[in-house]
Amino acid sequence: MTDQPLWHPAPADIDRSQLVAFTTLAERRSGQKFQNYQQLHRWSVSDADTFWQLVWEFTGITASRSASRTVDNYELFPGASWFPDARLNFAENLLRYDDDHPALICVTETDSSDGEPRTLSYSELQRQVASIVHYLRNRGVEPGDRVAGWLPNIPETVIAMLATTSLGAIWSSCSPDFGAQGALDRFGQITPKVLFAVDGYSYNGRTLPIADKVLEVAAQLESMESVVWVERIGACPSGATRFEHLTANDRQSLTFVQRAFNDPLYILYSSGTTGRPKCIIHGIGGTLLQHLKEHQLHVNLTRQDKLFFFTTCGWMMWNWLVSGLATGASLVLYEGSPAYPAPDTLFDMVDRLGITLFGTSARFLSTIEKAGIKPRKTHDLSSLRGVLSTGSVLTRDGFNYVYRDIKPEVHLASISGGTDIVSCFVLGNPDEPVWEGEIQVAGLGMAVDVVNELGEPVREEKGELVCTRPFPSCPIGFWNDSSGEKFLDAYFRRFPGIWTHGDFAEITRHGGFIIHGRSDTVLNPGGVRIGTAEIYSQVEQIEAIQESICVGQDWDGDVRIVLFVVMQPGCEFTEEVQATIRQNIRAHASPRHVPQKILEVADIPRTMSGKIVELAVREVIHGREVQNTAALLNPETLDYFKDREELKD
Repeated sequence: MTDQPLWHPAPADIDRSQLVAFTTLAERRSGQKFQNYQQLHRWSVSDADTFWQLVWEFTGITASRSASRTVDNYELFPGASWFPDARLNFAENLLRYDDDHPALICVTETDSSDGEPRTLSYSELQRQVASIVHYLRNRGVEPGDRVAGWLPNIPETVIAMLATTSLGAIWSSCSPDFGAQGALDRFGQITPKVLFAVDGYSYNGRTLPIADKVLEVAAQLESMESVVWVERIGACPSGATRFEHLTANDRQSLTFVQRAFNDPLYILYSSGTTGRPKCIIHGIGGTLLQHLKEHQLHVNLTRQDKLFFFTTCGWMMWNWLVSGLATGASLVLYEGSPAYPAPDTLFDMVDRLGITLFGTSARFLSTIEKAGIKPRKTHDLSSLRGVLSTGSVLTRDGFNYVYRDIKPEVHLASISGGTDIVSCFVLGNPDEPVWEGEIQVAGLGMAVDVVNELGEPVREEKGELVCTRPFPSCPIGFWNDSSGEKFLDAYFRRFPGIWTHGDFAEITRHGGFIIHGRSDTVLNPGGVRIGTAEIYSQVEQIEAIQESICVGQDWDGDVRIVLFVVMQPGCEFTEEVQATIRQNIRAHASPRHVPQKILEVADIPRTMSGKIVELAVREVIHGREVQNTAALLNPETLDYFKDREELKD
């Protein structure tokens, strides 16, 4: 590893960036001169009032009543109230364009290589939204009502969300791979009035019907007044209300119900692996303002871009992606497996559609690297200028893979935040270098820090990722938590007045960030805190290993590290493989990181959004029951970890 960045932005690109234009305005407004991003960031936190007002103006937020005040009670966290006088509508801001420019480009796994994608212009998008608004209004949907979507990542999902939010109602969704109990655990808590559901979906070459599951869940939702079916596989119930029939009407008038900045917009869900998922309520203005800031200043999204992010509707990256409509970009929606019919399918799509910004997970990048995929040699990728990675920690090897085998002249932005804030705490900066293994910067307006167990800021030392001052996309709270106690317990109990995010992190000497794993899965052998990502980064470099999961086992009055590995097809789990794992970890991490036990499993449990579930594995190896297996994509894999003889000595 050399002390040189992996990538530098071209001076001409910096000059044209929206971040530079914003900085110029910030200098005029503040009367200060910002020599670098760090100075701009410090001002954005110290003068939050001026900063967020400028973001509002710069991004052109549409509102029937602009705010005379930016924030009340800024000293309270939680408790600050942003833009308390403003009145606006989320959908109106995402539908500010009404022309022939492509708004949504939908690709399925069956047509990802050579089929014709389905494209909706901004004009057609408005027309279809207006038709669904007409239906929802006739069904009595009003501000504050909940509307749910059990849908794949297709245009109908975006249309249903926009129609819901145009009426001031609250949108909530999960993906069709959820089981009936998983969907009921979510929707059953929020009592939706209308459900948009699909009859089936395709994944990895298979057609998977879910109409029976939908009917089962709908029958148990007493609040439900109607189900609107999106037909994908010809399995809709007889006499069903069909989405395509509702949008076949002539254009209806489209009106936008004006709401307060802090009124609810979305309900998102925690993973729910330790009980029923928490229902996290996100506000209209905070979500919009934060997404516009991240898109335009941190990603440099413009109307000319084609933005893609591989996501399902059960992951917050879907909400983040669809906000790209507010900038007027073309959004590429993908339904299906990212590796069907071939591991490089998504890169075929980049070339065919001219995608400029490509979002994916760190796991996907690791998987295609191990599969020997080198898009730089097999694809043109001339349109591609940005790669976004999230979902888990992108290792140093993952950074190098992107620049070595995908494209050297691309801005790689590893980003991290989450469902909790429906946005990012730390993310990219298109105007600064990318350093190996580091997330570039803290988001503008986000007072992000890393602190030790006493709450003291630390540098080049691991600690808790925190945010010390209020920000607009802080959740309104949790559904059915009228006292706010559960919300306080989740984020503010450890350090009162400070958001504790639950990430084990480090600020580097470059001012970047490294996430070492989740705090609740940090290993603690001999009292030394070790992030699981530090171990994964060494294990995943071994070609014979497909993936791994690491947990701490209580043992002999201490904690010992146990590593489970999934081997690549055709590779055997041998003593030599174990020796290589231990050698890599000892040499590149430390002797304390070396697992006491290394065991083979056939697969690893994951959440519905694809994240590995260390907590569930830890519970199983200690003989404790996992409380909510319905939250897992593949709960049957927990059996691979149960009653392992190797863990009894």
